[in-house]
Amino acid sequence: MKFINNVKKLSLAVTLCFITLIFTAFHPNKSDIDPPKASFTVVIDPGHGGNKPGARGRQSAEKDIVLDVSKKLKKMLEDSIPDVQVILTRSTDVDVEFYKRTDIANKSHADIFISIHANSADRDIRVKNRQGRYVNSVKRNPGVKGTETLVLGFHRINEQDVAIRENADILLEDNYEENYHGFDPKDPSSYIVFKLMKRQFRDQSIKLASLMQHEYSKSSRGNRGVKEQGLAVLAKAGMPAVLTEIGFISSPEEEAYMLSQNGQQEIVTNLFQAIKTFKTANKK
Repeated sequence: MKFINNVKKLSLAVTLCFITLIFTAFHPNKSDIDPPKASFTVVIDPGHGGNKPGARGRQSAEKDIVLDVSKKLKKMLEDSIPDVQVILTRSTDVDVEFYKRTDIANKSHADIFISIHANSADRDIRVKNRQGRYVNSVKRNPGVKGTETLVLGFHRINEQDVAIRENADILLEDNYEENYHGFDPKDPSSYIVFKLMKRQFRDQSIKLASLMQHEYSKSSRGNRGVKEQGLAVLAKAGMPAVLTEIGFISSPEEEAYMLSQNGQQEIVTNLFQAIKTFKTANKK
């Protein structure tokens, strides 16, 4: 009888091992299918592109300057921070629609979204030509200089709702009950957490924008501050998001600076330091 029992136990053990091997063969480890997400994902958005050149200076177009700066910022981040993932919304001279830019950030579950632009104080006016006809002209304003960084205006903040809901699986997957005090996706009252997230995104956007302006100031750039605007490119970002104006292309002095290797390197370093400080302060 003892011998029979031992045989039964051995048979059961062999059967379990066989089942385990079969299950493993057809159900590979989740980490083999979905590699772990980088601890910090940055989406950089070079403004304009393609048939939308943005502001024009005397020597260049905004779309080209910001693409150069964005590529260099991507490289510096990847070379200097090992656990960062950097995604560009465009890497060539193409136009990307506003909604697609934040879609890229939302689908990538980005930690921050940064749209890079060059400012202009020039404005279009209508004037009479020698024949007495009204034509378009540009009124130059070369004396305006400096940097500024924009965050989403409060009146458009409700447009984040869809992005936040779409990202909820990632935002809430790690210890969500502990982090969000018993959040229950089936309980409508629990969705107050999304309101808290919007407030958090806004506060963190202002913090990131302030860090950028601080770094510009350290490089003796003009500081025009952090401002609030209802910008379409930021409206549906489900994460902290800013639009930074790295200088005035309408100023010959600043245009030359933004076109120069030294100028671009300094701008990239400013943005890099701001991102690095923000990341350190928001470790998960």
